[in-house]
Amino acid sequence: MYLKPERTADPPDWDASQMPPPQGTPATSPSAATARAAVELFQRLSGPEGAAVLATLPPYHEARTLATAESLRRAGVNIDLAAAALTQQRLRERARAKFGDRAGDLRFTAAGLEQATRSAVADRHAARFVAAGSQRVADLCCGIGGDLLALARAGVPALLGIDLDPLTAAVARTNVDARGGGICSSDIEVRCADVRETPLGEVDAVFVDPARRDARGRALDPNAWSPPYSMVLVLTETVPAVGAKLAPGIAHSMLPRNSEAEWVSDRGDVVECALWCGPLSTGVARRATLLPSGASLTGDGTRVGTVGPLGRYLVEPDGAVIRAGLVAEAADLLGGRLLDPTIAYVTTDANPVGSAGAPFGTAYEVLEVMPFSLKRLRTLLRARGVGKLTIKKRGTAVVPEELRTQLRLQGTGMATIVLTRIAGAQSVLLVEPMR
Repeated sequence: MYLKPERTADPPDWDASQMPPPQGTPATSPSAATARAAVELFQRLSGPEGAAVLATLPPYHEARTLATAESLRRAGVNIDLAAAALTQQRLRERARAKFGDRAGDLRFTAAGLEQATRSAVADRHAARFVAAGSQRVADLCCGIGGDLLALARAGVPALLGIDLDPLTAAVARTNVDARGGGICSSDIEVRCADVRETPLGEVDAVFVDPARRDARGRALDPNAWSPPYSMVLVLTETVPAVGAKLAPGIAHSMLPRNSEAEWVSDRGDVVECALWCGPLSTGVARRATLLPSGASLTGDGTRVGTVGPLGRYLVEPDGAVIRAGLVAEAADLLGGRLLDPTIAYVTTDANPVGSAGAPFGTAYEVLEVMPFSLKRLRTLLRARGVGKLTIKKRGTAVVPEELRTQLRLQGTGMATIVLTRIAGAQSVLLVEPMR
């Protein structure tokens, strides 16, 4: 079976004349010779010569980069190899936010690191495939190999990673060689190939992470991804088990039926919408998962929350809950209600801390509330000696940076305000964050 179906079965937006160029091969990509040179330099960096250079580098510090480069030059290190080593050191330092201590054992490219799945999230991906009993998984657009390694750590017996960019595929091979054999017995192969033309007849599951950037920046149209979202949908009809890493902002109307969409946030950052099809789905339509706690909220997104008056407490749902359309479900668990049917703030009369809904939002105690007025707000904050102000907003056109300038605060105290609508009226809430 090939990823690309027969021409007669193509949906309208599969017309080759309208499709974006494959990942890594747009018109602005480096020439083939430049690409080969980049791979050769990376291979030198990954070999004994490069390892020796990396071993001599002091702990990374941005301010010492020029001095380190000069010391490498005086030591006679090839200028290209020295630059590659310094770049790799910088990327490893940045990668700690996603990979923790594992970052020191891996190799990266700037683009590969940006798109790489965080280790905690990749481990959750892998757990889905293990729970479904997947034996042979293809990771399409595998990037630098983060999800491949997570699948290997989880014990999936056979893995195939595919990426079109030669340098990215070389990095993935190096990471697999460095980590895969030492942490599992998985059979892992990495190919440099076009995922749209790759035979998948021997796999029983696929994970795909389309590139969502092009030469102009972030691609907002899912069918401008590489490969396009239309091909992800074809996969769901031709492979028994499919998982896909999608942009968190994808429209609910674009999600296929009989699939599970899981919005994931990590320490408050919404990092993805994961699509799970076939045996990878748990049978729910939508899920919001919060890391590192692992708290999970499910529903079908059709619940309409009760609207009511402002209580003593305000809860701001986590971004994953909002993206999943599960604010009403969170309000039910909190024993609360919405301030407005179109705004994702929940209010309660009872202390929400410790309730069943507590993991799914940030709680505040409401100290004061008043209609929005620049003059009244300035007077209130100055009376409290506020100089540092946190501004949260939803359902208002006020620009926080402009408001902060207009308030001209000079005190030493701190405060948090919420700008929103209550019963249709623009309002200001002075709140205190709760632990």
